[in-house]
Amino acid sequence: MKVCLKKETLLLFFLFISTIAVGQGITVTGQVIEQDTQETLPFVTVSIFDATSLNIVTGTVTNESGQFTVELPTGNYLLKISFVGFETLERKITAGGLNPIFDLGKIELAASSESLDEVAIVAKRTTVSSDLDKKSFSLDDNVAQSGGSVLDAMKTMPGVTFDQEGKVVLRGSDKVVVLIDGKQSSLTGFGNQKGLSNIPAANIERIEIINNPSTKYDANGFAGIVNIIYKEEKQKGLNGDLGVSSGLGVLSKRKKDTPTDGSYSINPKLIPSLNLNYRTKKLNYFLQTEIILQEALPNNEFTSRYYDDGRNIISQVPENRRQFRSIITGGVDYEISENDNITFSGMFDREKHIDTSQVAFINLDNNGRNRLYTWKEDEVTSFINAAVNYEHKFKQPGHKLSVNAQYTRGLEDESYFLNDSSTVRIGRDMTNIRAIEHTSSFSTDYARALSNGRIELGAKARFRRLPVDYTIERGNQSIIYPSLGDFSEWRENLFAAYGNYLLEKENFDIEAGLRVEQTDVSYQLDPENIYYDSNDNYNYFEFFPSVRFTYKLNNRNKLSAFYNRRIDRPGEPELRIFPKYDDPELLKVGNPYLRPQFTNSFELAHRYSWSSGSLFSAMYHREINGAYQRIFSIDDSNPQYDIVNRIYQNTGHSTNTGIELLLSQEIADYWKLNSSLNIYRNGIDDFQGTLLFPFERPFFIEESKDTAGDFKITNTFTFPWELEAQITGLWYSARNIPQGEELARSSIDVGFKKSIWDKKGEITLSASDLFNKFGLRQKINGQDFTALYENYYETQIVRLGFNYKF
Repeated sequence: MKVCLKKETLLLFFLFISTIAVGQGITVTGQVIEQDTQETLPFVTVSIFDATSLNIVTGTVTNESGQFTVELPTGNYLLKISFVGFETLERKITAGGLNPIFDLGKIELAASSESLDEVAIVAKRTTVSSDLDKKSFSLDDNVAQSGGSVLDAMKTMPGVTFDQEGKVVLRGSDKVVVLIDGKQSSLTGFGNQKGLSNIPAANIERIEIINNPSTKYDANGFAGIVNIIYKEEKQKGLNGDLGVSSGLGVLSKRKKDTPTDGSYSINPKLIPSLNLNYRTKKLNYFLQTEIILQEALPNNEFTSRYYDDGRNIISQVPENRRQFRSIITGGVDYEISENDNITFSGMFDREKHIDTSQVAFINLDNNGRNRLYTWKEDEVTSFINAAVNYEHKFKQPGHKLSVNAQYTRGLEDESYFLNDSSTVRIGRDMTNIRAIEHTSSFSTDYARALSNGRIELGAKARFRRLPVDYTIERGNQSIIYPSLGDFSEWRENLFAAYGNYLLEKENFDIEAGLRVEQTDVSYQLDPENIYYDSNDNYNYFEFFPSVRFTYKLNNRNKLSAFYNRRIDRPGEPELRIFPKYDDPELLKVGNPYLRPQFTNSFELAHRYSWSSGSLFSAMYHREINGAYQRIFSIDDSNPQYDIVNRIYQNTGHSTNTGIELLLSQEIADYWKLNSSLNIYRNGIDDFQGTLLFPFERPFFIEESKDTAGDFKITNTFTFPWELEAQITGLWYSARNIPQGEELARSSIDVGFKKSIWDKKGEITLSASDLFNKFGLRQKINGQDFTALYENYYETQIVRLGFNYKF
């Protein structure tokens, strides 16, 4: 008996030591009971062995209630439960990283006369695998775009591009949802991505690209989800970092300005930031602030129009901007008890900018000026975001319930002062748009770990209301369309529920779920509006299934198949009936009768890894029904000059089929290479529709099919003296778009990072788009005209930054 106790004591000692040595990854839990009496068994030995080598990895013993918890890296294991006088029980555990908690439930031991054999314990760490449905990128490794914004950092990521309005384009589509720490936020405007250009990359830990999200995510965003994860400090006490970045933009001009005051150049920028975190045993306070002071060139649009009647005209809209923006994010985490936690957080985001522009309309045949149009925009936007999140962890690991409530108030107050001087017209107009958006959302999520997987359930309700007041002061021969009315109000109520199930086995895993959403939409227009004869009200109930199957060929090879159905709903900016007068001959306007588009997505993905690198490959196909985008169409109702409208319309059916490759390779200790290749084929069906604004007329889209792609390569070099260097090359090929073609573009970015003061300080120097080749160009084939649209917005920027951690 004494010998047996010594062996058990020795065994428990080594189990304890090995538990400390093994890294975090997954959690295995359960409760051991006696088979006959159903009573709990305390102090039972639980041993974990590697499933291949059968070497012991770690272990523990059950507590007085018969429960045990073991933390392991991901991998394949054999679990043995042993106790004197009982038969040893074995269970296989397959942990590929998808399910972090394995709850084995109640485990029954049958009585036996066998005793424990002496066991030698040796801890062994296994390799953590990566999910095929999510790619994660650390911004600490992004040197070439250091000191810039999240938008700058994202352009180097595989499959990511941007359109002429600053929207994120993923695998050829701008229907992308951007989340902040897994939730929609006022920073990204619940559907647009304007805030990304103002979030300093220094505050971000990593960015995740989720091409095939599960049903726990909202169903919108057929191209996928971009999840931006803020840095979080876990050390106790006061800590944080202080940073400042300065820069100069537009060192050279891609195209000569038309004969006006032209566009800004050598644009100065200053971005200070401060992050603070104070953690105690029960409380954690956090505060993040950044201020942006800059002169910028958010748009520099040249539009050359060639009419079928022989007229050839070019106009330039240089949007010269002076901007001040401040973002403050803060909150507190309170640990109510060991199993209960509540977080209160808030954000205040305010931006004021003044844009000025002189727009000359030049006759390309004789270089004579037809008109001179100047404008000034004075705009204030702000967002107030308040959220509370409560989480309860049940007794079993991986069993939890969370409840979230969030309110966002968004303000847009935009005044345009318009001046026209020509032989056609001399006059002044003023417009003001004041929009205040209210968004409230309430959600609950439940997760329960199972012995070989996980079950997730949840529900959500979201209410959005956006009234718009439109004020017009008309001058002589006003260019503002008459009878627009002076208000509109858009409402959207969404109710959703989802269920998701994950099963993970030794050779395969499967995840399947269903999300149901009921959406009610209304758009109330001023009765004085003559362009749309009725308000718009509609509702729909839709199912959104999601399935993923992964087969594990071996430890280095995984093959996954995905299917998703998703939706993209137009928001108020796409629906807004009030035109934007940056260029009075090229007007952007929404469509209050726009409808959602639906997408079925299919993908087959494979990952192969080796000791110094990995290769990810994927084939995908998407069927889009009811796709919406801007349509170019002539409004010839003005006798002095034609107006080209750019109006959002649903345009029928299209497809997107492609191949994506991601290669990561450590060539040497000092040299790492990452590259990506995305080749896709866009298919756009022919379509005929009707425009209602400013008068009813048909529009046509011709069928087109084209193969396009993008290639990115990043080389990172580590030198002595704590110095890193990086060079990134980007190339986007030409691709077909409705009514035309977007032309190829490229960029070369370089960066250097030097650590100082025992890595507490960091100095960065970076230059993006060295040769100023990243501007957008599009060829448009409209009815009775063609056009070349060029937007040479600010892409060439040199930055110098400093960050200090304390």
